[in-house]
Amino acid sequence: MTDPDPRQPGEGPSDRDREPDRGRRPGAIYSVIVGIVFIALVAVAGINALQTEDSGVIGAGEEGDLPLAQFAVPDARSDLDGDANIAQDDCDAPDAPCPEENQRTPACEVELEGAIRVCDLFSKPLVLSFWFTRGGDCEVQQDAFEAAYRRHGKSVNFLSIDVRDERDEVRRLIDERGWTFPVGLDRDGALSNLYRVGGCPTFLYAFPGGILSETSVGELDAAALSAKVEKLLADSEKRAATVR
Repeated sequence: MTDPDPRQPGEGPSDRDREPDRGRRPGAIYSVIVGIVFIALVAVAGINALQTEDSGVIGAGEEGDLPLAQFAVPDARSDLDGDANIAQDDCDAPDAPCPEENQRTPACEVELEGAIRVCDLFSKPLVLSFWFTRGGDCEVQQDAFEAAYRRHGKSVNFLSIDVRDERDEVRRLIDERGWTFPVGLDRDGALSNLYRVGGCPTFLYAFPGGILSETSVGELDAAALSAKVEKLLADSEKRAATVR
């Protein structure tokens, strides 16, 4: 049973009736704004996750035909300082001759004590792990990386890349968690940008010669990561037989 309406036929809404409408409008407007912002954030995330053939490694090209971008990084355990070498030169005009003073040593020709060159790891299948300490549980994922390294390190090369953490913090984690795999430093994040890394951890699996096989983003336990490595080994053998 409802309360009788005190208004006479033909009368408009009372002040009591209008008040809830005024109270709901800001909330409705806020909900619309939140919805628009959420949709925009999803769209941006989608754009960042999708790659093109000339904008990075992850997701670009067909499986098995994309070479990894070359780089050299400081070894976290060394005293070598500086950012990752990912560019061939510092020229503003790519179509014009590059002045010698602006030319950078190609990454795979860097000869500095304490530098890790990715090209030196192309002799075997290769697993790269990009991680950082800001958010997530990436240290635990590197524990799984360590387990895979200890199990498959004789037949597969492993390289962990820390993104934008302080060297002392990375060294502390290496010592505390007993990691023995190689760790490189991407101090300014240029390498992770080149590889379009947005999540932690990001794993890349490459055939011998540095040819991308596949990628995975997100948590993998030791068993799941080991299964990925075993698949990489099997696929590498099949690919080698086909190339012959």
